[in-house]
Amino acid sequence: MDIAAFLIDFILHVDVHLANFVATYGTWVYLLLFMIIFVETGVVVMPFLPGDSLLFVVGALAGAGLMNYPLAMVLLTAAAILGDQCNYSIGRYFGPKVFQWENTRFFNKNAFDQAHAFYEKHGGITIILARFFPFLRTFVPFVAGVAAMTRSRFTLYNVVGAAIWVCGVVTAGYLFGNIPWVKENLDKIIWGAILIPGLIVIFGAWKARRAAA
Repeated sequence: MDIAAFLIDFILHVDVHLANFVATYGTWVYLLLFMIIFVETGVVVMPFLPGDSLLFVVGALAGAGLMNYPLAMVLLTAAAILGDQCNYSIGRYFGPKVFQWENTRFFNKNAFDQAHAFYEKHGGITIILARFFPFLRTFVPFVAGVAAMTRSRFTLYNVVGAAIWVCGVVTAGYLFGNIPWVKENLDKIIWGAILIPGLIVIFGAWKARRAAA
């Protein structure tokens, strides 16, 4: 099985893969989960890893007594916070270099000035809401860094957003993940978690473009 096929299978059947990993490797699963959440939120080129579905399944496994519920929430919240901080720092490192380009074919300084102003004014709610949108939660902290959002403001909303996202989704899995109907339709729920937020983002971008036209 090639890498792409394995990733698709892992995302759509994360419950099976994760349960098998728990049965085989025990507590090492916490390290695996930490790394997945950290990489998905911390490396801008890895937005396709299963964030929401993974957290939901972790909660379901905890509800079934196969994982430690408080430990999972603490570790994965830490992973989400550190991931965003890493992504922000990467963007912040490259931001000053980019600002020196002035106006070129690939860079428009005015656009970045507008991005900076946007993040200073609306960055907090953007960072929190982006946690619940695949792909956006990987790119938003990077862009916040490039746009030179104040680090203290970013850190505050990063911590709040990570806690709400991880604890909320893990708890949902803990409470509802072992209901028979949910278990039987988990693949459809995962597809919905991927497609619905994506459609919302596309629709929002389309409306913004029409309003600006």
